[in-house]
Amino acid sequence: MSALPGIWPGHARRDDAVLAAELLNTPLTALMTEARDLRDAGHGDTLSYSRKVFIPLTQLCRDVCHYCTYSRAPGHERRAYLSAEEVLEIARAGQMAACDEALFTLGDRPEDRWAIAREALDRMGYASTLDYLHASCTSVIEHTGLLPHVNAGLMSRDWLLRMRDVSVSMGIMLENISERLTQRGQAHFGSPDKHPARRMAMIEQAGELAIPFTSGILIGIGETRQERIDSLFALRDVHLRHGHLQEIIVQNFRAKPNTPMHAAPEPDFDDLCWTIAAARIIFGAHMNIQAPPNLSASNYGHLVAAGINDWGGISPVTRDHVNPEAAWPQIQILEAQSAANGKRLAKRLAIYPDWARASEKWLAPGLRSAVRKRLDARGWPRTGEWVSGGTAGTADCFAAPALPPLADGVDDRKVARIIDHCLAGKRPSVEQIETLFGATGAALHRVVQSADRLRRETVGDTVRYVVNRNINYTNVCTLKCGFCAFSKGKAADHLRGAPYDLDEREIRRRVAEAWTRGATEVCMQGGIHPDYDGHTYLNIVRMVKDERPNMHVHAFSPLEVWHGASTLKVSLRQYLDMLKAAGLGTLPGTAAEILDDSIRAQICPDKVTTEQWLAVMRNAHEAGIRSTATIMFGHVEQPVHWAHHLLAIRDLQVETGGFTEFVPLSFIPTEAPLFLKGGARLGPSAREALLMHAVARLVLHPHITNIQASWVKLGPEGVRACLAAGANDLGGTLMNESISRAAGGCHGQELGPAALDSMIRASHRTPAQRTTLYASADPTQQAVSYLAQDVAPIVLTPVVYARTRRARIESLEGS
Repeated sequence: MSALPGIWPGHARRDDAVLAAELLNTPLTALMTEARDLRDAGHGDTLSYSRKVFIPLTQLCRDVCHYCTYSRAPGHERRAYLSAEEVLEIARAGQMAACDEALFTLGDRPEDRWAIAREALDRMGYASTLDYLHASCTSVIEHTGLLPHVNAGLMSRDWLLRMRDVSVSMGIMLENISERLTQRGQAHFGSPDKHPARRMAMIEQAGELAIPFTSGILIGIGETRQERIDSLFALRDVHLRHGHLQEIIVQNFRAKPNTPMHAAPEPDFDDLCWTIAAARIIFGAHMNIQAPPNLSASNYGHLVAAGINDWGGISPVTRDHVNPEAAWPQIQILEAQSAANGKRLAKRLAIYPDWARASEKWLAPGLRSAVRKRLDARGWPRTGEWVSGGTAGTADCFAAPALPPLADGVDDRKVARIIDHCLAGKRPSVEQIETLFGATGAALHRVVQSADRLRRETVGDTVRYVVNRNINYTNVCTLKCGFCAFSKGKAADHLRGAPYDLDEREIRRRVAEAWTRGATEVCMQGGIHPDYDGHTYLNIVRMVKDERPNMHVHAFSPLEVWHGASTLKVSLRQYLDMLKAAGLGTLPGTAAEILDDSIRAQICPDKVTTEQWLAVMRNAHEAGIRSTATIMFGHVEQPVHWAHHLLAIRDLQVETGGFTEFVPLSFIPTEAPLFLKGGARLGPSAREALLMHAVARLVLHPHITNIQASWVKLGPEGVRACLAAGANDLGGTLMNESISRAAGGCHGQELGPAALDSMIRASHRTPAQRTTLYASADPTQQAVSYLAQDVAPIVLTPVVYARTRRARIESLEGS
């Protein structure tokens, strides 16, 4: 990908003069074919739109454009500005109609021309129209959460910077680069703010200030085709310098009554299609090219064929005040028209996905959290109500769509080729995995169904789980991972409970109780307690094996193993051999989070690095200690990082064969510090959770055959969906799950065998208890597990500080 969003990677730039000649002399059908192919390469089967409300803050303007009916002289019953109450009334109507964007449109500096505007501003207490606009944007954000997009005409650099704090994007139409159109008798005569040099200067400054920006051209106002090309070249060049132009609008002039150009000829539809195609070819595959659908209501298909990928802002609430004679199409109609032309309609925000994903650069700090909470990992709005670990959402959130009429579209064909590659057991590329994670519509259906079919062919219809108990022996941790609500420091009593550090008696009691309730495994992990060293972990294993020799010890993340080896100043292999000799059976593959150091630097900077995590696992596998592998997704990362993670797991499995299963763990945001500070998304969407299981099944084939669905993260509906998307395992019964609960998870601390069996059978699959290493569980333990009594209340031993702790460890070592 290019470093600047919207700029095409590897696009072969033609000489401008040569390209202009080609555009002017090539038949329209050939131009449209090239434009269509470019658009499909960059945007696939997707046509986007923004669901908005239109807020015409003022329709007064100091300019006198000869085609405009938006700007209107003051009348007896026409006030200069919408009141603050009217602005909020419109915004609240948009909020109720599930809009995300508040489009503010206004004329240029009306107070310089109209006394009524100056007087109104004075009464309201604002120095200028822009001052009132700033206050209105602030009010809309605070009271409705809608995200402002500002079309305020010419603004100075200082005003651009101020307005950046209260809007996620801005825009100004260049209209045309030709100075000729400002001369007497032309469309822009008498309109100082339409001087192209001034407009280009503002667009340049917006780029320098990293403002996501909209611009474009207006055709049919007296310009030549060469002047259109020159205008597009000018916009392209400023975009190449800054990467800030989110979209290029190609708008066709419509003659309106009571304007100087009421009798001017409108551009015909071929002329509009020629200009759209020219814009696509000049800007390349990845630019967002838009044409307003309400100005070409009977020709949607031709607009698509000419190379657009976006319909612009569509309002279910307000009219188009710039073109009041042209009603917005209903969104359902636009969806049907898109599908009829082989495309799928997708809602976006006012800030496009590429810019939204890079919010640290493109958004003011005060707006980043509001945008992040709306997004999925691709930068598109989240769909559905489901949140990881929560109870909101229904089965519909997870439903893979039925195969729609536009099956076998561009995206579907591309995805089908990648799936065939994976089914053949070949290693996919990062880009191919990204494509799978980007699947929607028919392509999503194909990914899910292919993963489910591969699961059936590989491991059959049995869904396994282990009866186990989680024992988190301490929640004290010296690390500050941004996603973790479990670990506590000495001063963290105000969080979810006081710091604790289980004593030997409580650990032994929990092990014994787990065995009597049918468990075959204890899963043991904790924080990095400042008093813990390598001996601590060895002694914990010895406690378990001494209490119940047949209990499998599935314990210690690679982070804890690394910590233990470091504190004893021995190699990883030496320490792992010591753990194995003490009775360690397998390692949980946690602390992986995202195996990409650019992401780890954001969410867990003081944790083990990617290479250190992999080194622990490599050494463990070589020592005969098998492990799980996990991914914790849905916070700040993007699909490219998921791809890096899956390939790192796949490559190590090819090398060692030591992973027993792959476990996707969806980020629970509710109590996570990173989310509460506005630094993370609202966890993965249901679509992303579904795809993570399906894509993992395909990418890891044939090397990892078990894909686990976490009932703690997914809930019952999510589990059923993921069992139909490649998963074949439900992990464990847990008995005392506390980490997800601390993060705000709502799905309980234990799900017993009978409940898991019922959940599995409801998915038309066969339940089976297993051991940690996927053998059949001992029949006696299985029978006991179905008769288990409720667990006794747990005891959380208060923190024992260093001196007492050290004495306790030394006494254990001495014994």
